Amino acid sequence: MSILEKTSLIDIPTIETSRLLLKPIDTKFITESYLQWMNDMEVCKFLETSIPYSEVELQNFVNQMIAKKVLFWVITLKHDGSHIGNIKIDPVNKKNLIGEYGILMGDRNNWGKGFAREASRSVISYCFDTLNLRKITLGVIKDNIAAVKLYESLGFEVEGVYRMHGKYDGKYCDAIRMALFNMKNPDVQNYLDNKS
Repeated sequence: MSILEKTSLIDIPTIETSRLLLKPIDTKFITESYLQWMNDMEVCKFLETSIPYSEVELQNFVNQMIAKKVLFWVITLKHDGSHIGNIKIDPVNKKNLIGEYGILMGDRNNWGKGFAREASRSVISYCFDTLNLRKITLGVIKDNIAAVKLYESLGFEVEGVYRMHGKYDGKYCDAIRMALFNMKNPDVQNYLDNKS
C-alpha cells in the first residue's frame, strides 16, 4: 500500500544530496531574490507565469502551496544555504499513483552545474521509493532545449505533443508531454510483461 493511500496529509521531508538540501517550501523563502527570478524574462521564458510578478502574488502562491501540502521543495546549496530554485510534484493523483513534475532553476549563476539533475533524481527517487508512485509526468515547451535534454537524461520519454500549444518567447510553440515509469512498481512490471 502506498503512503499516499494511508494518509491524506504527507509530511514533506528534507531531502539531502551530495551538494544540495531540498527543504519543504516555507514563507521564509519569500525573498527579494525569489521575486527577481519571477520577473526575469530569461528564467520565466517558458513558464506560464506572467511578468510583472508582484510580491503579493508570490506570497499568495507560497501560502497556497503550504496550505495544500503540495510536495514542493526549495533547492538550496549545502555549503551556504543559498536558495537557487524550486522543485515540486503537483498534482498527485492518489488513485492512479501519478505525479506531475515541475522545476524552476531561478538563480542563473548556478545554471549548467548539474543542480537541476541532482535535485530531480533525489525527488524522483523519493516519489518512487517512498511514495510508490507508478508514474511521473511533465510538460515542457519543445523549444526549451536544455529542459528537454535534462528530462531525457533522467529517463523521461515523450508520450505526446500538443501542436502550437502556447506563446512563448514571442512565438507559438509545441508542448511535449513526457513520462517516467517506476520500474520497481509491480503494476508497471505486470503491464510491461503483458505487452511483450
